[in-house]
Amino acid sequence: MNDDLGAVIATSSDTQATSTVRTVLVLGGYGFFGHRIATALASETGIRLLVGGRNAARAKSTASALGLPSSQGVTIDARGTNFARELAELGVNLLIHTAGPFQGQDYRVARGAIAAGCHYVDLADGRQFVTGIDALDVLAQDRGVSVISGASSVPALSSAVVDRYSSRFARLDSIEIGISSGARSPGLATVQGIFGYAGKPFQYWQDSRWATAYGWLGLARYRFPAPLGPRFLGACDIPDLDLFPKHYPSVRTVTFHAGFASRIGHLLVWALAYGVRAGIFSSLAPFASPLHRISLWIEPLVSDQGGMFVRLRGLGADEQRLDVSWHLLARRNHGPHIPCGAAIALSRKLIRGTKLPAGAMPCIGLLSVEEYLEPLRGLDIRECAE
Repeated sequence: MNDDLGAVIATSSDTQATSTVRTVLVLGGYGFFGHRIATALASETGIRLLVGGRNAARAKSTASALGLPSSQGVTIDARGTNFARELAELGVNLLIHTAGPFQGQDYRVARGAIAAGCHYVDLADGRQFVTGIDALDVLAQDRGVSVISGASSVPALSSAVVDRYSSRFARLDSIEIGISSGARSPGLATVQGIFGYAGKPFQYWQDSRWATAYGWLGLARYRFPAPLGPRFLGACDIPDLDLFPKHYPSVRTVTFHAGFASRIGHLLVWALAYGVRAGIFSSLAPFASPLHRISLWIEPLVSDQGGMFVRLRGLGADEQRLDVSWHLLARRNHGPHIPCGAAIALSRKLIRGTKLPAGAMPCIGLLSVEEYLEPLRGLDIRECAE
């Protein structure tokens, strides 16, 4: 792979990426999130949209279903030795990487994009993956491309919410974030990613020092605004736990919890996670596939509503305690569209000629809440704040 990268860079006639985005490749464009992003971008004028992945039949059928020529469904293997060269030959200006899980992935896809001189955006929520993306910063700057990781609900949307309300605080003390899904089950790759750390320790920022939590444990009950109501949540490991203490220096505590629409389903995962912590199971990875199948079977019986919250606490400008709670509520199983908002919004910026910073970075400070949610208009998704 390294030889291929060097060869592509060496034979490139232009060491800088073009500022005009004409060809967009959605890698994993027939998958759970990729299909939603491809659908949104299919209506963009002036671009050539490619739906890519290892499954040629699915790529071509998805392209056809989107009203594109079947030839725009392309076979491409991100793990192949010729990946960077194939991107260059396809003339890709922007690569959107949706082929998770990102936990445990290396940066070969992003490196291939840099070598081919194209911008890169991913939907990663793996903590090490997103926080480590700046290792590619010098390479990306040299090629004049934007390499953006974590263009998803966290940290892209969560940080946009904090930025929206931070001016109200003379001192921001704590940031609490949570997500509860609706009935629609994500793809198996996503399930494998989020269950990979179940019952295993991770660090989070509490009272200005690092403390230990365990994946999907720390059972809590959070009351979302009506009609969503109370949901069980568990502690989860995300990039924000590393990024926010650095990005918001006054913050003393940063937490994240997530849960499922099905109470029984959540309690089952909670119990299995305890089994991992107790040493009964080495990992929940073997349970991912059967649990995913069960979630698909019971989907018609589970609430189609999901939600996200960001709660900020600290001192207001008047030096009095200030508590701001922001919620995003989704109905009719429209919640799975929410993680796609950042990639769509960033793609549209690049397509329309907006320059994003060159270099490799987590997706913080690149979108406002309004920009993130704009691609989701027309869906049954609404925000509210207290």
